[in-house]
Amino acid sequence: MPRHMTIHGHFYQPPREDPWLGQILPEDSAAPDRNWNLRIVKESYAPLAWARRLDGEGRIADILNCYEWISFNAGPTLLSWMEQADPATYQRIVEADGVSLARWGHGNAMAQVYHHVILPLASEQDKRLEIAWARADFSHRFKREPEGMWLAECAADTATLEALAEQGIKFTILSPHQAASVADKGSEAWHPVSDGHIDITIPYDIELPSGNSIAVFFYNGPLSQAVAFERLLQDGEQFWQRLRDASGSGLLTVCTDGETYGHHFKFGEMALAFTLGQAIAGRDDMRLTNYGAFLAANPPTRKVRIHEPSAWSCAHGVERWRSDCGCSDGGHADWNQKWRGPLRAALDQVKSSVDAHIARVGKDVFINTDTAMLQYGDVLCGAEQRDSFAASHFRPGLTNTEQRRAWQLLAMLEQSLASYASCAWFFDELTRIEPVNAMTYALRAMEIYKATDGPDAATLESAFTEHLARAHSNKPEEGDGRAVFHTHVLPRKETKASLILQAMLRLWAEKRLPCPNIENTVQWQNVAVTILPTDVIGGSLSGEARIRWFPEPQGPPVIWEWDPPKAGDIRDTSIRLRRGDTTDVFTYEELPRNKRQAIAMRAMEVANTQRLDAFEEDAANAVALFEPWSEGQSDQHLGQHWKACAPALAIAYMKHPTLRDAQRRNLARYLTEAGLLVGGGRELMTGWLTARLIRFIEGPEEQFERAAGIIARARTLLPHPDLWHVQNRLWERGFHSEKARRLAEVLGFHV
Repeated sequence: MPRHMTIHGHFYQPPREDPWLGQILPEDSAAPDRNWNLRIVKESYAPLAWARRLDGEGRIADILNCYEWISFNAGPTLLSWMEQADPATYQRIVEADGVSLARWGHGNAMAQVYHHVILPLASEQDKRLEIAWARADFSHRFKREPEGMWLAECAADTATLEALAEQGIKFTILSPHQAASVADKGSEAWHPVSDGHIDITIPYDIELPSGNSIAVFFYNGPLSQAVAFERLLQDGEQFWQRLRDASGSGLLTVCTDGETYGHHFKFGEMALAFTLGQAIAGRDDMRLTNYGAFLAANPPTRKVRIHEPSAWSCAHGVERWRSDCGCSDGGHADWNQKWRGPLRAALDQVKSSVDAHIARVGKDVFINTDTAMLQYGDVLCGAEQRDSFAASHFRPGLTNTEQRRAWQLLAMLEQSLASYASCAWFFDELTRIEPVNAMTYALRAMEIYKATDGPDAATLESAFTEHLARAHSNKPEEGDGRAVFHTHVLPRKETKASLILQAMLRLWAEKRLPCPNIENTVQWQNVAVTILPTDVIGGSLSGEARIRWFPEPQGPPVIWEWDPPKAGDIRDTSIRLRRGDTTDVFTYEELPRNKRQAIAMRAMEVANTQRLDAFEEDAANAVALFEPWSEGQSDQHLGQHWKACAPALAIAYMKHPTLRDAQRRNLARYLTEAGLLVGGGRELMTGWLTARLIRFIEGPEEQFERAAGIIARARTLLPHPDLWHVQNRLWERGFHSEKARRLAEVLGFHV
């Protein structure tokens, strides 16, 4: 009899967007990548979408979209970002659910509470909002209603499960240690569960006081732990054997964080792909399925009660997210987490004020405040346009000012909810990026609260920081939470001056400062700044700027003066705003570090793009001028200039197949000895190579032979060039013709 198995991946990254700009700014610890979202996608989420399965000679026998064969949940805030930042991976994830739905009648994807909030600690309203917004996001992306929903940290209690069932969620997944007692359906003979010893091969019903019920699956704790922490992914065969030995009748289910595959364990996605391949082939009578399909075929015959509240990553219920319970990441044994309680109290202070304010003034702008809040999830995910939403939920006849206030109230609500993302309390230190981000979202909510005439707005921030003053960093130099707020959070707040300065510096970095009376716009996700210089006096510029916060109309003009950066003095640059007889000055040094880094990165991107364009232009001439060496010659004359042109020579070498043999040998030798592979040269060449080859693959097959030649020549300069994206693109196109098969072989495929 076949044995069934489900491997579940929890794919989640906390909301990282700057709440004013709406974009993720550089994060130091993610370097060399721009931020942690990009790094985790590159190391885990994308490799899982194109996982290699190799033959005995190390050639690519198959590329597997693991999402087609595993159960998974992906955080709405992560998918919203990924849709823009990595649409190819996003599309593979979405398509995978459709493939599994066609195969099993139930899709692999599960929903996830919107902001990864610990729902047992949330108000009844917030529970409903987090679930409703998650359902809206899921339905929009996967084109079906969710059957299951992943709870943040598997944190559950009766009220949370009632909220899930009320909104049509059929099942969730919990840790076996959360089970308290079991009984047969229809019986009241309850039997206690000790230390997670429960039959985890079957689904259970949880009967709720309302008369509703929800099914629950319990994952295999020891095996999930081995995958996550015991290097089980080092060997695909070993992984398979552990799964086989743990399975029996019923369902074997393993749950881990998605970044386990690749980020925590390099090539972990290949071990997973190997294992999935064995199950696809029916080895050892094991079959893959997903929770929805298994539940439909195996309705619960038993019921369970759980410990309340409880979670998969805290032995003390849900204390990890509100007290110094002893649970942490274990990085600093001598640190405490007494700051957790004051941080939650501070956020609760803001949230209660926000909720009361919306309840009080919402009736003036919304037809039904509760309905508008619940349906706002459709706007957040893009399922409904703002004009349509306003027509359905705003009171008729609102002025522009009143409509603006309605949108502000909803934005304030979303920001205050974002501050509760679970990661703010998960780790061991108040000054980590996660708690600082939580405080930042709260600051933005307080700013909107004040802008919408919230009562006692002037004292809300004071009350917020009074709570934080009772939180203490484990780093003596950082002080208490109030000091952390003033040092790390308040500088992030945008003003007209800070936005205009960033816009000017972006234009400067991109080398597109406009001439007088010609305007130019810098746009972020949430805000756009239009710059119109009017005067140039000496080296200084002056003019007007208009700021538009979406979806609000453009604001009135702001008069500015600016001295553009000169070589070596960018840190002295500042913007001066005229307000009647006064002048506000905002300096480059006042920008937070990550916003200065964003400008620096943009300047480097533009410089390197222009550099690569120049190399392409110079390539043909450079290689034509490169003379073969005579006997005894060890360098070119004025060799330092040739070395500076190494990328141009490399491009020419890869592009042109007609070089004379002696010239080719000398050029290859010179390039490899000139330090091409250091100082970013390898990355520069890889970027050029990837773009050129993908262009060939997307064109007529007559170009495939040329592409193969470029690859062969590239390998003499870069012994192991990164052709991952190129391989993916050819795999998706398919290699059905002889020309395509020859190119596939060059790219490392088993043909």
